[in-house]
Amino acid sequence: MIGIVVISHAPLAAALLSCARHVFGQDPEQSEAIDVVADADTAALIERAKDAIATVDDGQGVLVLVDLFGATPGNIATQLASPGRIEVIAGANLPMLLRVLTYRSELPLATLVDRALSGGASGIMKIASTPMDHQQQQHLFPHDPNDPVGPSDAHARLQDQQ
Repeated sequence: MIGIVVISHAPLAAALLSCARHVFGQDPEQSEAIDVVADADTAALIERAKDAIATVDDGQGVLVLVDLFGATPGNIATQLASPGRIEVIAGANLPMLLRVLTYRSELPLATLVDRALSGGASGIMKIASTPMDHQQQQHLFPHDPNDPVGPSDAHARLQDQQ
């Protein structure tokens, strides 16, 4: 199983994993959260991230999700990236994390990265302010046609796991 490490400005990393626990009804295995507080010691955070990666890595690789490219969480993760072994994605959101947790046992790391990107993007949409039966979802990013789980299929799959 591919390990997951979420590094973000506090308290987002722990909150994302807490939301995943709520959706799936259990703690996500091989997953760690690192919340970065203001004025944190960068060297200590790098060591903490190395430890988290070592904890979740069973040899199939690790996907590190960060909230913001160019900020401390992203800079820390970038220093630890190792193509094909430790991949880093910026812009972490709950749809992305849920997609990753759903498929990480089935897919190789490179494919999981693509699935994470499509899951994160497809979770971003404008929702109309009219009643549900008249509502039109306007996706800011189109659904990935290579992803067998469409928006309604993903919702049903998550419902089954609750």
